[in-house]
Amino acid sequence: MVHEGTENNSVAVAEADARVMPRAKLLTASNMDAPVEMPLSDRMVAMVSQRSPTKETANEDSAALLPWGDDAAVLVVADGLGGSALGEEASALAVRRIRLAMSQADPEHVMLRSAILNGIEAANRDVLELGRGAATTLAIAEVTNSTIRTYHVGDSGILLFGGRGKLKLETMAHSPVGYGVEAGLLDANDAMHHEERHLVSNVVGDANLRIEIGSETRFAQRDTLVLASDGLFDNLHSKEIISIARKGPVAKACEALRALARERMIEPKEGMPSKADDLTIVVCR
Repeated sequence: MVHEGTENNSVAVAEADARVMPRAKLLTASNMDAPVEMPLSDRMVAMVSQRSPTKETANEDSAALLPWGDDAAVLVVADGLGGSALGEEASALAVRRIRLAMSQADPEHVMLRSAILNGIEAANRDVLELGRGAATTLAIAEVTNSTIRTYHVGDSGILLFGGRGKLKLETMAHSPVGYGVEAGLLDANDAMHHEERHLVSNVVGDANLRIEIGSETRFAQRDTLVLASDGLFDNLHSKEIISIARKGPVAKACEALRALARERMIEPKEGMPSKADDLTIVVCR
């Protein structure tokens, strides 16, 4: 069966990339109570991933910190779709495929952008083979000491903002609601509470996959980068995320975001967003 063969392929990918990129950090099917913190050149990265408070099945989100040479890395968040087992496998397969593509590329001769795109395209082929509606979103940031470049598919999002809270970059969700906001048909508050907010128009696991690549953007010393699944963006407004995460240690910021999103999932309040979901957050400064 195709599904059985793909599962074996997933195992092979995991074993191969673990051997060749030992400094990488992957989170798959995690249910963490607190973030982990790691150095990235002269910056710090904090990551946390936690399953929805309303379910007992596995977390379908995955995340990764993938080093590239001495002073660059790729940060990844993936949100699996298609039901618990399929969503979990699709998101894990995506981050592992990107990891493998990077590990097989020589940084002296291959552009990091090419390795990332090769990984996404390989992940798309593999997730398509899973069938039965398996899919995943992707939010990726290529990070150096002074720049970032984003790549995204679906509604997992990326924010970049300065130490005083100035928004410098925000990806657009590939969804009917996201397109409505971009076109000026919906404001941010209407979008947060829209009945079709759960719909996604572009995913890994679709023959018509579209990868949106951002332009190279300056990443200043006091800037903060946040990548997250929609478990964050469906429960906190962008202004709230910026206010919480723009200063202080990244692990503390990551934990504050996790705690508030979780609180809103569990205890809905009138006028505030609330949607129980798996939650994954990566903060870099």
